[in-house]
Amino acid sequence: TSNITAIVTVTDDGGSSGRLKKDKGMIPPGDIRNCLVALADAEKAMTDLFQHRFRNDSGSLSGHSLGNLFIAAMMDQANGDFERAVELASEVLAIRGRVVPASLDAVVLHAEFDDGTDMEGETKIVQAQKRIKRLTLIPPTCAAHRSAIEAIEKAEVICIGPGSVYTSVIPNLLVPGIADALVRSKALKIYICNVMTQKGESDAFSASQHVASITEQVPQRVFDYVMVNTGVPTTSQISRYEEVGQELVHPDIDLIHGMGFRVIAGNYMSDSDFIRHDPMKLAAKIMTMVDK
Repeated sequence: TSNITAIVTVTDDGGSSGRLKKDKGMIPPGDIRNCLVALADAEKAMTDLFQHRFRNDSGSLSGHSLGNLFIAAMMDQANGDFERAVELASEVLAIRGRVVPASLDAVVLHAEFDDGTDMEGETKIVQAQKRIKRLTLIPPTCAAHRSAIEAIEKAEVICIGPGSVYTSVIPNLLVPGIADALVRSKALKIYICNVMTQKGESDAFSASQHVASITEQVPQRVFDYVMVNTGVPTTSQISRYEEVGQELVHPDIDLIHGMGFRVIAGNYMSDSDFIRHDPMKLAAKIMTMVDK
């Protein structure tokens, strides 16, 4: 289907996105850029160009993503209207569906750690590599984007994740109004658990710990199903990831059942050299659930 809406977190403050957020006062475009490219029907040369990142010896352009700069330029063309800038970028990339930010407000992610310390900023939180006790948004009164709420209200299927559990998934759910809209929704609501752990964020997390990390931060029940990968990569693949501090997420399905969720288990892994989800396997399984 082309009737897809991607609701994207706006707390990124690192790299090119962080610099544009600081220099132009705009919503960080990096995660939005990635979603635009994922939904694009444009030629591969165009999407590759959109994802191009300037080398570190490129002066003031060093580290910038061309796609981020393109969205910033579109924002100037749209007289500072970020929402319109994303719409224009969507037209250029001929995307299937829509990409909308969770909020149009300037938002900062704040974390309290188990050791009693706290920190602001998504990048610093990940780099701290500490166990997170509580996440909040600053300001706590930020408003959900109306298009995001409308998309949730009209949806037949809502997929949450996969993605960085503390810096991509949960921040969306903390925006006031988003979780409440999910609770009201009669859609099929599915959390897609990550295949691999993420260093500095979900070290050694099992599938049930991914689920628990969300339920601990978001009191509302925002999904009913959990998709868990049970496929196993090769030993050589696992070894390469272990070298960078990542490991396969253990599918402790019984614990998830015990938390009151229905588990959709299966081999959802890609057949490539990378350990990641196969989008076609995920989509096929989700559509069989829709047809029931």
